[in-house]
Amino acid sequence: MNNSRNTLACDLLVIGGGINGAGIARDAAGRGLSVVLCEKDDLAAHTSSASTKLIHGGLRYLEHYEFGLVRKALVEREVLLRAAPHIMWPLRFVMPHDKGQRPAWMIRAGLFLYDSLAKRELLPGSRSVNLRTHPSGEPLKPEFSKGFVYSDGWVDDARLVILNAVDAELKGATVLPRTRCVAARREGDRWQATLAQDGREIDVSARCLVNAAGPWAAQFLASAMQRPSDKVLRLIKGSHIVVRRMFDHPYAYIFQHPDGRIVFAIPYEQDFTLVGTTDLDYQGDMNAVRISDEEVAYLCELTSHYFRKPIVPADVVWSYSGVRPLVEDDSASASAVTRDYRFEFDTDGAPLLSVFGGKITTFRKLAEEAVDMLAARLGSAGGAWTAGACLPGGDLYGARPSKRAVLEFDKYVQAMQRKYEWLPASLVARFARSYGTRMGLLLAGRNCRDDMGEEIAPGLFAAEVDYLRRHEWASSAADILWRRTKLGLHLPAGSEQKLTQWMQASRAAA
Repeated sequence: MNNSRNTLACDLLVIGGGINGAGIARDAAGRGLSVVLCEKDDLAAHTSSASTKLIHGGLRYLEHYEFGLVRKALVEREVLLRAAPHIMWPLRFVMPHDKGQRPAWMIRAGLFLYDSLAKRELLPGSRSVNLRTHPSGEPLKPEFSKGFVYSDGWVDDARLVILNAVDAELKGATVLPRTRCVAARREGDRWQATLAQDGREIDVSARCLVNAAGPWAAQFLASAMQRPSDKVLRLIKGSHIVVRRMFDHPYAYIFQHPDGRIVFAIPYEQDFTLVGTTDLDYQGDMNAVRISDEEVAYLCELTSHYFRKPIVPADVVWSYSGVRPLVEDDSASASAVTRDYRFEFDTDGAPLLSVFGGKITTFRKLAEEAVDMLAARLGSAGGAWTAGACLPGGDLYGARPSKRAVLEFDKYVQAMQRKYEWLPASLVARFARSYGTRMGLLLAGRNCRDDMGEEIAPGLFAAEVDYLRRHEWASSAADILWRRTKLGLHLPAGSEQKLTQWMQASRAAA
């Protein structure tokens, strides 16, 4: 690849630094293709850091007969858990049975189907529970006496995007966050694109263009390329609230609203509970998506229907919202729109692949299918490889994904706490969860607390900030406190401003 200052030549130019764009860049780079990935904001700045943070088959999609999508997602669930056991892990969900819902036998049958659609090695199956004796019943109102427990997984969604981008770069890709594609046109058998970054322009000549701009995918075609698509995207806003921890056990809850919408209550960041999501059609500014008072009230009311101790809007300590670009399928309700993905492949000249829809659980499969299509056009002999590869930091017990890394993660943490006994055990545990084996890169050459540099905020040392800037493209306090980590939830007021000032001073001194 030509890495001169203002001109790049590559096989593949990927537009969009969310999970689909990062996944495609990683897969393609691993097959030996030269790749440039550009994102107009920070990586995972929008939809891909605003999910419910689940690796799941999508139990509710069975109601809409999307058996193929559910099975694909269930297969991916175990593939991903093995590949990145530091940022995702198994989670048991409790579904209280409420009056007015489907009969218990019908729900049990649905869960049996959910258990059976794909092979499970890591996750236990579903079962009925007596909520009057099961630990998960304690915070619930006494009228909920019967429930069901089933398995899915949890993921740090923003870190999943970052790790895909890291792996892409390790395999030779050029990753350009905060870089907008302002124009792209076909010239012969190549795409000529213009990228704008920090007041300068970068010219890219690419053999193929991938439009993975998420909610902006159709807009990108219309604006940067003057090329409208016939795909109709239905933009669905999903919002979440975070409150102080509502229960002391490790289970999550799934609650069903009478209108069919689902809300989860999930243990989050040790001290909190994450509640979401909403499903609302959205037509506003996609760069300024915010939760509404009505959404906050809805999430509080539905959750309070189940818990003994109600939550009210004043209990919300943080919230976030994102817009999911779903392929329009004439569903009346937003929650019923398919979460499956679609490709639009234009081969009239230099290839253009546009990606529409999708869900975070199936990103790897989406990327694999996309690169299979592109590799055939580009003459690449490299085959699919990501199903058998760890994401960066996930190689806890060897280079290949393993069941052991999922089931024995706590042992890995304990081993790291012994190795780095000069650091607080809680900090080592956080590093292990965030960085996995790459914590060795963060801590390389450091042997005592003084080697970590200034403690900018409680538990946040200069060494970690330096690592995130050097290796994960972090350039602002928000990048670090809300996407690379979730320290923003734990730190005292004013910490973000203090970190901003520290980062500005360190740049000036460099």
